[in-house]
This record gives sequence, C-alpha cells and structure tokens, in this order.
Amino acid sequence: MKYCMLIAICCTFTGCTMTAPVFYSDAKTIAPYSPAVQAGPTLYVSGQLGMNPETLELVADDVESQTRQVFVNLQSVLAKAGYTLHDVVQCTVYLKEIKDFKKMNDIYATQFAAGRYPARVAFEAANLPKNAKVEISAVAYR
Repeated sequence: MKYCMLIAICCTFTGCTMTAPVFYSDAKTIAPYSPAVQAGPTLYVSGQLGMNPETLELVADDVESQTRQVFVNLQSVLAKAGYTLHDVVQCTVYLKEIKDFKKMNDIYATQFAAGRYPARVAFEAANLPKNAKVEISAVAYR
C-alpha cells in the first residue's frame, strides 16, 4: 500500500496521470494481439508486416515492397490513435535476412524527417510471420 501511495505522489509531482491503457484492436490481425496499446502519452505499436490489411496477404515477395507497405500499415495504426510518424521515438526492425538491411534502410530513411530519426535496432530474425521479409514495431510519444 505504501508503494502505491509513493507512486501516486511521484505522478502528481511529475505531471503523469494514472489512466487505464487503451487497446486499439479494431483491425484484422493474424494472431491474438492488439495492433497498438496506449499507456499515458506513449503508444506501443505491434510489429507491422508488409501485408494488405484487408486480405492479410503479403503485398509482394521483395523487401522493398514489403517495407513500403509496413509504413502504410504503421501510419494507419498510428492515425487511429491520433499519432503520426513524427511522434515515433523508437523502432525495432526484424529482417528475414540481414543482407536486405540497405534496401529496407533506404526506404526507412524517407519516412522520417532528417534529424528526427527514431532510436532503432535492426537484426535478422528467421521465420517471421507469413514468411515476411521485414517487420517493424514502434513506440510513439506525444
């Protein structure tokens, strides 16, 4: 109990609020997860694949087409919660093959304003869902 009181006092002095998370789960998904969850001013966006949101099929078999579609999907999820790519502060990029990093990165770089790139990690991850070439998750803050 004393820890709850301490958290409440700290939040009062730092300006944070203790509100329940908001789950954005109105989109079709391929598994049981929410496309995004908002906790206070932070939005956590689940990994986005390069798939058509209506058919849930990959748009193409190449990393460039999939990366472009990932950003279309990411922007759609952000917009439903009132955020934009400008609010993204962190991304995690999963690549089926790390050799595709440059191709993905060339497209990734065009999605954010120069000097406002999110913090990022990128690594190879075998067996992405739907045998995708790329998946990107994000954290946004406003």
